[in-house]
Amino acid sequence: MSGEPVDEYTATTAVGRSGTAVIRQAELDRLLAAVTAPRTADGVTRPKDTVLTLAGEPGAGKTTLVEAVVARFAADGGRVLRADSSTSETDLAFSGLHQLLWPVRGRIDALPPRQRGALHAAFGAAERSEAPDPMLIGTAALTVLSDLATKRPLLLAVDDAQWTDRASLDALSFVARRLADEPVTLLVVTRDSAPRGLAARKPTLTLGPLDRGAAERLLDRQPRVPTGLTRARILDQAEGNPLALVELARAVGDSDDETRGTDGPLPVTDRLERIYADRLAALPTETRRAVVRLATADTEDPSHTVLSWLPDIGDPVWAPAEEAGLVRRGGGRLRCGHPLSRLAIYHAAPAEERRAAHLELAGLFGDQDPDRRAWHLAAATSGLSAVVSAELEGSADRARHRSGYAAAAHMLERAADLHPDRRESTRLLAAATSTAVLTGRLDSVERLAARTRAGTDDPTAAALAALQVGRLMALTTSHSAAFGQLMRPAAALVGTDPGAASEALAAASVVRFYSSDADQLHEIERLLPLVQPHPGHRLGERKTLLAAWAGIVAHPDAADASLALRLPALVASAREEPETLTLLAVAAWLLDETELAAQTFDAALASWTSRGPLPDGLGGVAAFAYLEQGRWARAQTACAELAAVASSVGLDHAAACAVATEALLRALRGDVVGARTQARYALSLVDPRESRSILTLAHRALGAAATAEGDHETAYQHYRVLFDGRGNPAHYHLAYPALPELAVAAARGGHHEEATGIVDGVERSLADAGALAPRRTALVRLSRAALAPAGEAEHHFTAALGTPALARRPFERAQALLAYGEWLRRRRRIADARPPLAEAEAVFQRLAAQPWVARAQSELRAAGAQSGTTEPDAFADLTPQQQQIVRLAALGLTNREVAEKLYLSPRTVSSHLYRAFPKLGITVRSQLRHVVDAMAADGGTG
Repeated sequence: MSGEPVDEYTATTAVGRSGTAVIRQAELDRLLAAVTAPRTADGVTRPKDTVLTLAGEPGAGKTTLVEAVVARFAADGGRVLRADSSTSETDLAFSGLHQLLWPVRGRIDALPPRQRGALHAAFGAAERSEAPDPMLIGTAALTVLSDLATKRPLLLAVDDAQWTDRASLDALSFVARRLADEPVTLLVVTRDSAPRGLAARKPTLTLGPLDRGAAERLLDRQPRVPTGLTRARILDQAEGNPLALVELARAVGDSDDETRGTDGPLPVTDRLERIYADRLAALPTETRRAVVRLATADTEDPSHTVLSWLPDIGDPVWAPAEEAGLVRRGGGRLRCGHPLSRLAIYHAAPAEERRAAHLELAGLFGDQDPDRRAWHLAAATSGLSAVVSAELEGSADRARHRSGYAAAAHMLERAADLHPDRRESTRLLAAATSTAVLTGRLDSVERLAARTRAGTDDPTAAALAALQVGRLMALTTSHSAAFGQLMRPAAALVGTDPGAASEALAAASVVRFYSSDADQLHEIERLLPLVQPHPGHRLGERKTLLAAWAGIVAHPDAADASLALRLPALVASAREEPETLTLLAVAAWLLDETELAAQTFDAALASWTSRGPLPDGLGGVAAFAYLEQGRWARAQTACAELAAVASSVGLDHAAACAVATEALLRALRGDVVGARTQARYALSLVDPRESRSILTLAHRALGAAATAEGDHETAYQHYRVLFDGRGNPAHYHLAYPALPELAVAAARGGHHEEATGIVDGVERSLADAGALAPRRTALVRLSRAALAPAGEAEHHFTAALGTPALARRPFERAQALLAYGEWLRRRRRIADARPPLAEAEAVFQRLAAQPWVARAQSELRAAGAQSGTTEPDAFADLTPQQQQIVRLAALGLTNREVAEKLYLSPRTVSSHLYRAFPKLGITVRSQLRHVVDAMAADGGTG
């Protein structure tokens, strides 16, 4: 075997004379196949997978494989954008995304103004009064990448993603979910623990240890091929790690004694670090100093500022380090030999030398990069320093304004560690805790809250820290634990900080809504009267509203009836306050003011300039308000938005809310397979015993799916889960709308007596239903109509249909009209049956509720009448997303403007319009207006 030099890259990708790869060839082939963009029949290139994850321990050859894939992809005509993460940039918000987009930064200026402003703010290139919307940042990145991929496929390669800042990972996760129509592939390279948000994405290729044969072949390609006992020792100690094989062979070549000190039970990584440390110690003084400086800079591709601080790339001082494999020079670039060698060099250097290098770097960055200056100052500080703490707090504030909440929380924690004043340290830890809530990482929030409580004697500060944990736990599936975590600080704060106590009770009421636990209601009602302003406190309007809101959410039946009358005025006064509008919209929906709720959600969405990174407490109620109002396309979008936000931060319960609501929508539209899949998935995300809201929604969806197929027995079994034998609901608000469906399924499935007992129980509860009694009475009337003897049903139908509460809910009213029309026809009152049947069919057509359209049309034919729609409703056949796109395009919005509103890429919008045109029977964009106008004239909403 030749003795030519072979480094890790060459060894991993080298090809023998036979044309077969020496090692990792199978993995290389799999990656190349995955990122190669096949051409479809229309000539459009599409990647097979939008996201690929390459995982493996340090030295496994990940970077080597990526280099080979990048080279091949570029050679085939594709474009590559790369980001190489490092530990020093983990706490610099959007630094990873900045690296990716820096080579194409000129395209940012061509973005629509809001997207351009959001991305500039994220990169610290513009000042904003508030944090940019994370979804808008993601949309801006998506638009840039979509535009880049217009002419040729695009590969995004993120190396060492375990160190990528959280804000960039969230943005990339957002982008990844919207790449289906784009010739873009995201290749994520990470260690064994995949980055959150992208961790669940498939496929993942994990690089395991080399087998014995591959390891032997790699050793045979080294400059000095080890033999005999030495070779056996290297194979044993390297444990199949390619980098370890190369470096141990190099070490043996320099001195056969070097591996003897590593015979102990050290992990491979520790052995390698010892080798690198020994090589660093053997370097000439000036070379060692230069290498330590390079490692301290901690960046894969040093900036011009850093390079100016180091010896010139061509300086002979680097030669000994290059020969030792500690640095690499080439192509005008200077870097450490491997990320592991960079860490080993840094930690092997004396602490004083490291601190001196950090201090010099802090001075070097100065005002041109205050965040890196603060980071290096902190690294250079061994004791306490109020000055450095203030620098870090300023850096955290800038990170928050860029929506970099994880980075901000870490900087605030480090600032707390450095501050000499205990009270200031507690304040900074409290700020870090509340900021960490916005990352969705419960473990981080719990750790910071524990540190805050341990560092203070102030019970109020300790209670506020516990409240932050509870705020985030309320969005998880641990409802019992979350409730206790919220009620303890609520009880502690009622006397000293009633405003914070109101916040805690409001969050606890959200948990009560999710769980429908009666004991939780009693705890909330015990504390609510105690939330009164302390003589030394004056509550603001929002804090006062929160206490009333908590009462409505926890027990809407007991709400003051006059509050419903005051809601319109409260909404009008809060028109510029989206958070307050959202609270009022939720309250309106819970009080059965559906139309006001939907309008208020519209106003809240219109007035948001920046949405937070977490879903609002009960913000998912918007989807239900739109569903009840008959705006199903908007409801679908609300579900998609909630699911996107929830999944990006790993909040399973919020995701389950979105999925279960979407399951119900699918069932009503006749997609029974999709409905069942979504409903079962929602149930899998939670413990149904703790989350009766999800239990109720999922079984409503499953019941509706069975009804759509005419399987009334199965439908009844699902609806039966929602009530006990005495009519007590599984969920105090979400179960009641299913009562008529339960009665219909019972009447057709032979469960008349049991269902009658349930309806009797619900009717007895009407006396305590407060403002909710009118709608609930209508639901009871419809249920009685389904279960009553044939001659007694009509007055129940007419009483229900005369209720304004039912008139405000198109689908519920149409169901009642259909049932009434069916009853009339069976009583041979054909002329009387036709009007309600025709009205019901028109509503079902408008909503694209296909199973109910078919039933209504069948009844109309049996009544001797023609369907009001002789041709299929082309607009209704579009997907909900296509309907939204068509509506916005009909208003004259460009593809870019539509994409920004719907958080899509312009290419995705274009693709949907391309598919919608033939379905609508049009050929040019200008005809969209006529389609939408015709649909609106027919009464369509959405």
